[in-house]
Amino acid sequence: MATLATIQLGKNGLTDNFILTLKNHFKKSNNVKVSVLRSCCRDKKELKEIVEEILEKLGKNYTTKTIGYTIAIKKWRKPVR
Repeated sequence: MATLATIQLGKNGLTDNFILTLKNHFKKSNNVKVSVLRSCCRDKKELKEIVEEILEKLGKNYTTKTIGYTIAIKKWRKPVR
């Protein structure tokens, strides 16, 4: 069984390198937790935009759930959205 990977989103925000790191984590795990640090954003609307952008860059096989300032991303075998 794969472990739950956790990465942090910091002051640099959503960079290409962050997306690449996220994709690499999905090679080993189906679930990844992203902790959004204070230096990235402290506004719920901004957080929602970040989540939309992450989903857009990852593709159709991913879903998210936001709890506070933590984003849980799940990878599915088939497109779900």
